[in-house]
Amino acid sequence: MPRFSVIVPAYRVQAYLHESLDSVLAQSFEDFELIAVDDCSPDACGAVIDEFAARDQRVRALHLPENVGLGRARNAGIAQATGDYLIFLDSDDTLAPGALRAVADRIRATGEPDVLVYDYARTFWTGESVRNTFAEHLAETGPATFTLTGRPGLLKVLMVVWNKAYRRAFVEAEGFAFPPGYYEDTPWTYPVLMAARSIAVLDRVCVGYRQRRQGNILATTSRKHFDIFEQYDRVFAFIDARPGLAPWRPVIYRRMLDHFCTLFTARGRLPRDSRAEFFRRARAHCGRYRAPGAPAPRRARLRHGLIRLGAHRTYRALWAAQSLHSRLRRAGAAVRRVLRAAALQAYYRVQLRLPVQADRAVFAAYWHRGYACNPAAIEAKARELVPGLRTAWICRPEDAHTVPAATRRITPGTYGYWRALARSGYLVNNVNFDRRLVKRRGQVLLQTHHGTPLKTMGLDLQDRPAAARGTDFGQLLANVDKWDFSLSANRHSTLVWERAYPSASAHCAMLEYGYPRNDIYQRATAEDVARLRASLGIPEGALALLYAPTHRDYRRDQRPGPDLARVLRVLGPGAVVLTRAHYSYGAVPAGEPHPRIIDVSGHPCVEALALASDALITDYSSLMFDYANLDRPVVIHCGDREAYEAARGTYFDLHSCPPGAIAHSEDELVDVFATGHWRGARSARLREAFRERFCPYDDGHAAERVVRRVFLGDTAAQPRVIPPAERRPAPAAGRPAQIPAPAAAPAEPQAPAGLGLAAARPANRP
Repeated sequence: MPRFSVIVPAYRVQAYLHESLDSVLAQSFEDFELIAVDDCSPDACGAVIDEFAARDQRVRALHLPENVGLGRARNAGIAQATGDYLIFLDSDDTLAPGALRAVADRIRATGEPDVLVYDYARTFWTGESVRNTFAEHLAETGPATFTLTGRPGLLKVLMVVWNKAYRRAFVEAEGFAFPPGYYEDTPWTYPVLMAARSIAVLDRVCVGYRQRRQGNILATTSRKHFDIFEQYDRVFAFIDARPGLAPWRPVIYRRMLDHFCTLFTARGRLPRDSRAEFFRRARAHCGRYRAPGAPAPRRARLRHGLIRLGAHRTYRALWAAQSLHSRLRRAGAAVRRVLRAAALQAYYRVQLRLPVQADRAVFAAYWHRGYACNPAAIEAKARELVPGLRTAWICRPEDAHTVPAATRRITPGTYGYWRALARSGYLVNNVNFDRRLVKRRGQVLLQTHHGTPLKTMGLDLQDRPAAARGTDFGQLLANVDKWDFSLSANRHSTLVWERAYPSASAHCAMLEYGYPRNDIYQRATAEDVARLRASLGIPEGALALLYAPTHRDYRRDQRPGPDLARVLRVLGPGAVVLTRAHYSYGAVPAGEPHPRIIDVSGHPCVEALALASDALITDYSSLMFDYANLDRPVVIHCGDREAYEAARGTYFDLHSCPPGAIAHSEDELVDVFATGHWRGARSARLREAFRERFCPYDDGHAAERVVRRVFLGDTAAQPRVIPPAERRPAPAAGRPAQIPAPAAAPAEPQAPAGLGLAAARPANRP
């Protein structure tokens, strides 16, 4: 007997059925049967189901002789089910990776409840995914199981069948079945939740609820929407048959009125000539099932009252007035935005006529994100070395907590923002400031950049539209002409910056001083590293790998990377992985939760994460150049090198000078760790050569060099550059020796798979 019976009814969804069924079969939890029901679909759904059944024995194909509708198709699936729990999935929706594993674990942890409610996210054709707005009702707090009385807020979560798992014995004992018609979920979900003796919740998105542009019954204009009345008749009949459920009658009554209001006001559902009839029937249901005891929220009282009175025209007039008011409010907000923008620019023009303040410096990074990167390191050193300097940091309000207390915080787009741009003597950024910035005589603009370039940049993107994405190259050059200084980490960067960002100004100077953000690697102590690891939850003595991929110009979002759990299985229980998404994404996509995989995408400081780790796994990210300063192992995973190279392009073949082992696939990545090559002698030599080439000035004094040159005008008393061989970077805290190495690993492999060799194929970058 399988643990789950996953029931997927299909009708006219041939474009989505493959993805839906694949999302079930790809689950890591394999103890299930998949019952795919062809509801006599006129398209290729039946053939698709047969195809899946032929290739996977867990799939059971069920072909109905006639079209019976969604509810009865589910009933047919239930009749064939043998699993402990029933799970329903609409054939255009998908199960999230690891969903069945999470559901199974939660069911076991909560003692086999009658019903487990889990979360979902609406997925749009744009690729956007929006989580259920009532997710707080799925918090795993309080008793592990409860009845609906203990958590009535669950009724606010979308009342559908597919966000729950049902104990089959409970369903059979209660005789639950789906009725025909639209809104068949209503007389199933309400009775199930009211009758369940034990309910549990799972605070995890398990279903992707596809928002189709057409084909969804909720977006179909039809008199079948009148089925809602019979469905609520069935709900109240269930309540009336069980006296113990009488307290729920007023609650369901209010929910019914809300449902009627939603349906009536939804555009495109009811035929225009049926609205009055719908309102009359809604009024009749109000009279039939009215039950005092559950007061309506203030905002709903008028709507409910008009339905009870049958005031169809009044309801429509008020609804139209409310819609008009909303449109006028939005229009007014747009006008106010235009007027405010004009006022801000007028204010800026006034500020441009006032003197530049030489003792003021304003900093920013990553399009107004938090205190980070080279500008942050320079700002801290400038406060230390420049007497009387007053500094400010431009950032979004949500990132203000990252800025030191001694530094003034400025919100973008405010009057203070434009005043700072107009009058500050020094402007420092790792990207460009607002294109409307007027560079004044007496102002100094320092462009720090934010990484050693492996991928092509600036003007070199002109023939790469996927990466350029409509870049205005004329505006790019106009911004470059405002620079007084351009910071470079090494000779390679200098050559790239001068070609990719050519300045027409004779006063723009290239500062080949190293990257100030890397100073911390030479200055941090073992105590600093231990404190950072503890704050991230890394067990003492554990081997910590940092996985930090870069973004892809040819993809809208970040797809799941290698299976890091496989790497952890090779390294054993003494290892953990920190996953860090590129800042343009939300988080590293993951499958099922893993106790030793920690998502650190929200951490404000990547340098801190590098210090806390013992090795880096990356792809084409410029982080590899910075991380090399720590003299810790770097592993490159570049499975999509051809696609990346085609879309973005690179300045050199990474295989000709890699920072360590290179893997071209997930299997090679696992092999690199299984054989020990990731921290072998050859990897160490590659890392040393890489550091010599790309980290000549990152000796812990780069910020001081920049501050003395830019803020103090001192070109003579610059700190001596410490050669890489004489540096002592912060020590790693993990103990790789505790991780057993494979007995058969050769001491000096000859051209092992995955190690960077000049003969290997082309590669790519950050």
